[in-house]
Order: sequence, then C-alpha cells, then structure tokens
Amino acid sequence: MPMEKKGSITVFLALILSLLLSLVTTGIQSVQAAAARAQILNSMDIGLYSLFGQYDRFLMNEYDLFFIDGTQGSSGLNLGAVYDNLESYMKPVLKQNSQKLTLKQGGFTGYRLATDEDGEVFFRQAVTFMRDTLGSQGVGLLLDRYHKKEEKIRQAEEAGRQSEDGNSLENYDAEMDSAAQKSQEAEAASKAENGSGANDIFGSGEESGGNTGGNEIVEAPKPSAVTNPIPVIKQIRKMGLLDLVVPADHGISENQVSLSDLVSHRQLQEGINLPAENIRTSSATSQILYQQYLMEHLGNYREPSTAGLKYQIEYLLGGKSSDRENLQTVARRLLLIREGINVSALMTDVSKRAQIQALALAVASGFLIPPAAVVIETALILCWSFAESIVDLRELFHGGKVPLVKTAADWQLSLENLPNLLQKMDSERKDVEGGMSYEDYLQVLLLSTSRSQKLKRGMDMIETEIRAAKGREQFRLDCCIEAIEASVDVRANRSRTYTVTKQYSYI
Repeated sequence: MPMEKKGSITVFLALILSLLLSLVTTGIQSVQAAAARAQILNSMDIGLYSLFGQYDRFLMNEYDLFFIDGTQGSSGLNLGAVYDNLESYMKPVLKQNSQKLTLKQGGFTGYRLATDEDGEVFFRQAVTFMRDTLGSQGVGLLLDRYHKKEEKIRQAEEAGRQSEDGNSLENYDAEMDSAAQKSQEAEAASKAENGSGANDIFGSGEESGGNTGGNEIVEAPKPSAVTNPIPVIKQIRKMGLLDLVVPADHGISENQVSLSDLVSHRQLQEGINLPAENIRTSSATSQILYQQYLMEHLGNYREPSTAGLKYQIEYLLGGKSSDRENLQTVARRLLLIREGINVSALMTDVSKRAQIQALALAVASGFLIPPAAVVIETALILCWSFAESIVDLRELFHGGKVPLVKTAADWQLSLENLPNLLQKMDSERKDVEGGMSYEDYLQVLLLSTSRSQKLKRGMDMIETEIRAAKGREQFRLDCCIEAIEASVDVRANRSRTYTVTKQYSYI
C-alpha cells in the first residue's frame, strides 16, 4: 500500500507567495490603468483630429483658411453641438478592447475664434499661407517691389492734395477780373498822363502857328487769336470723375451691402482661456504678405468678385457700403497721386515750361491784361497736369500701366490738345512697359492703410461673399473656431475616474 504524502508550507513561504500575488495583482492593475489612460488619450486625440477635420470647406477652398464652423448649422455659436460632435468620435474608441470605459462628462475649457485678438488669429493664418506659398525669395521680391515706391507715392499724393487745396483754378476768374481791373486802371492813368502832355504841345503849336495836320494816328495791331484751354478744363473738372476715367463699355457695379452686421460694425463674440503667445506681429514682411493675400483672394475693379461687393479691395480703402462710392474714393486718390507726379514733371521740364509761359503771355495779351500772365501760367500748369492725370487714370482703368515718374518721352497729352481732352483721352493714352498697373497702385495705397482697418474690412468682405451662398446666410467669422482645449472625465472599470485635458489648433 503506497505511502501518503502530506504537503506543508512554512509561514515564510506563505508571506512570500502573498507578496508575489499582491505584486502580480498590482502589476495587472497598473497595466490595466496604463491601458485605460492610453485608450482615453487615444480617444481624445482621434476625437479632436476628427473634429478639426470638419473644417469649413468654403473657407478652405476659396480663402485657404482652416476654421471649424462653430454654428453647426444654427444661427450662432453652438459649443454644445461642437462638443457633442467631439464625443461622437470619442465613444467608439472608448468601447474598444476589454476596457470598461465610460465617458461621464466633459466640455471645452477654452477656445479661440477667428476674430480674437482684434483679428490677429485670422491675420496669422493668412500670413502663414502666403509665406508657405511664396517662400523667402518671393517675400523678398514683394518687399522690394512696393516699399521703395510707398514714400514716393505718399509724397505725390500730398503734393496733389496741396495743389487742389490751393484753389488756383477756383480763384482763376476772380484773379483774372482783378488783373483786368488793374490793367484798365493803369491804362486810364497812362492816357490821362499822355493826354495832358498832348494839350501842352497842341497849345504851343497854336501860338507858334504850327501845322498839326501832318500828325498821323497809328492803330495798335490786334494780337493774334489764341485758344485759352483753362475754361474748358474747368468745365471738365465739374464732370463726374468716374465718368471720365472708367471705360463706358465696362460699366460700374451698383452693388451695395449693409455694413451694420459685418465684423467691423458689430459686437463680436470672444473666445476664452486660450491666449495666443506671440501671436501679434507688426513686421513689414507680415504686412506685405497679408496684403498679397488680400489681393489674391478678394475682388477689385479689374477682377471683380462674383458675390457681395464686387470691388472688395476698394472697400478696404473706402469703407463705403456701395461699389460706386468705394471706386470713387480710390479714383480720387489716384488722381491726386498722378497730379502730384505730373506737376513735378512739368516743373522740371524746361521745354514744357517754356510752352506754358508762351501760351500764358499770348492769352494775357489776347485779353489785353498783361498782369494776368502769372495767374494764367499757374492755372495752365494745374490744367495740364489734371488733363494728363485723367489720361493716366483712363489707361489704368483700361488695364494698362503708367510710370511712377514720367519723362518727356512718357508724356501723353500736348498743350495744343488740352482743349480737346474729351476727344483725345483714348487716342493719346499709352501703356508703358515697366510702369505700375491699377493693382500695383492698390497695393501701395493699402500700405498706408491702418492694420486694424485692413483686418476688419478684409473679414467683412469674406463674410459678405460666403453669406451669398445658399444656406450660409447667417455665416459669421466670430463663430469660426481656430483652437480648442477640451477636458473629459472617463470612468475606468467602474472604479476609477480619469480626467484628460488636451489642446488642438490649426496653427
């Protein structure tokens, strides 16, 4: 009969085994906890990636901007719907594997909107896109192209404004009347003086028995007829500027928008708890890049938009509610710039100055008012520069180029053709290779426009164009989300709750 074996264990071994069992159990729990945390983090990452993958397609396709439409189809910012969307992507991930993970609660602890920081969020995306598109070489070319011309154009506009503010043409008639009166007074005084001397001579001749019948009266020759172009130009100046410079066959847009509900005029919603570090930049490079972005994505007179205001770049400069008013503002500024440049060209051209002086003397002699020669000369300079500027603007609005600084070879309108300006505007104008186009002038004018104005008005135009699309009538940029910080509480294995907080941003 086999002998029975009895087992036994010492207290020490029992303690060792209990410690090992505890260690294994703790290890298993630790692995489970790590797996739960990894799965929760994974669900948050997938949720945020999926949420931000639902960027507004219209903004991306038309404006190369990445934002989530925070309205989620409603009329205002709907963060609840955005969070529900995030949860819908997290829950399937939490249900994977054998982990018993339950999402208890969550929400957004911070978010950043496109219009936050006075539009700097929008500005940063636009600049980043242009920098990535152009590269460092392209940025350098843009800087060289426009900054060197900015100061010249600013000075030319100021010179043109001073010429207009001088009221030389407005005071022309009064000064001519004053000169005529002085001339008549001088002539009357001269006749009186000469008449007194003649009586003395006539008296002494009578006394001496002299014969005056041999004296002959010589009539002064009449000055040859000259055409004074100043009254003609004065009448032309009273015409509408756009009627003079815009091609008749092209027409002018009569589109209008209501400004009261646009970014620049309404109270904007603001994000919370997500300050953007170093988001603000005022460098010349970023300004040029932003302007280039606007030129490529917004319409102007030469390449009008298809919705909202057609002349969107002109709106940035004019800020009016109608295309016509904004185009008028830009045309007026271009006229001042060209007048300043053309007056300077006339003053430094010896040949043209001689022509002006000769015509001024001829007109003064023709009207028998020699003292008015200086007044006429000043008026002729302004009239000629104005007429040449009208021809310049007409070339620009036709799509041609006009040199920033003119030489004698670039001059278009002769002094003789000044009275025929309306008939010669198209036959005399010419496109100068290497000159500045209408779009180039817009770029330089934008450089002198305030940063805040360009930002808010640029966003205005994006809103108006998107609202013209079907179903997007309530679109608002201050409902577009650029960054989110989300926090969720997840219960693992019905015993422990984990809190996870993560941020995600397009930039």
